[in-house]
Amino acid sequence: MLNSVTVIIPAYKPGHELLDTIDGLKKAGFADILVVDDGSGDAFAKLFEEVRNIPECTLLRHDVNRGKGAALKTAFSYYLQNRKNAVGVVTADADGQHLPCDIRSVAERMAACQNTVLGVRDFSDPAVPTRSKSGNRITRAMFRIFLGMRITDTQTGLRAFPTYALPVIASAAGDRYEFETNMLFLMNQCGLSMEEVKISTVYIDDNSSSHFRVVRDSLRIYALFIKYLFSFLLSAVLFCLLSSVFVDAGIWQVFPLPEMLSSVIAGGVVASLVHYFINAAAVFDSSIRLRTFGKYLLLAAVQVILAAVLFYLIQGLPAVLYVLIKSIAWVLFFFIHFRLQHKWAFRPVV
Repeated sequence: MLNSVTVIIPAYKPGHELLDTIDGLKKAGFADILVVDDGSGDAFAKLFEEVRNIPECTLLRHDVNRGKGAALKTAFSYYLQNRKNAVGVVTADADGQHLPCDIRSVAERMAACQNTVLGVRDFSDPAVPTRSKSGNRITRAMFRIFLGMRITDTQTGLRAFPTYALPVIASAAGDRYEFETNMLFLMNQCGLSMEEVKISTVYIDDNSSSHFRVVRDSLRIYALFIKYLFSFLLSAVLFCLLSSVFVDAGIWQVFPLPEMLSSVIAGGVVASLVHYFINAAAVFDSSIRLRTFGKYLLLAAVQVILAAVLFYLIQGLPAVLYVLIKSIAWVLFFFIHFRLQHKWAFRPVV
């Protein structure tokens, strides 16, 4: 089975651990290893020449550093063009933190179940650096709240993908570390199944060899959530402002509805249109099409009607209670609307 699985290792300025990992993979039974030199430079030419001379290895190169996501995409493209009858791929890091036995376990599980398999670490282990533990805890919570996904290790680099899933996964946005997160977003959108296999928790020198830039790369990883937050807040503010404007303009005289209902519906229609175009262009990276527009309008119509009825019913309540109920409603709209847009309205056609 391992002869039909390709191991992909993206590498940027790697140490000797890369050669040790390759040697371990050969002993574990792997016979096809794709290594991507992501613009490491002349100082690492000798090491990559050693990799090139290993019969089981194929070396792919970027002239300049383009990021881990770009390196994975290069390898996926090469695999799809040149490994027509293979079962799938396993991605592993070049720093020695993924043991050959764990890479083999993840590959075997993927081949057996024909699903994506994540090799997940134990973050209760004292060996895990505080930075990694905190980052994983935050990302796990966001995946659970926003997407309903229970993932033990959201940032694991040890992942196995069956061949049929690669064209979808390779289309995820991003060229750096955010690509690995966007893969999970896309799998959630498309309904691709995934499983987890526990692996050893290995950190070398407190993960000092990592090229992860805390602020910049974290912003890229959380970009989807951050952009949606700004989009939602903008549309919410616009909704509130327009509702007040329409009340003052007497729009309720045009429709055979109470004043509050008329202004809320009119404000909601305009705010929803603005929200759609922002989300399509900047949040979900979706083309503006009749299909997505129709789905979004149906979703927005339900939300606007619910909001209008709710705000109409509570308008006579004491101010504190009114504000509390309205705030809770906006929070619920925020999370429910995100999940429905992500998994339904803006779901890509695959």
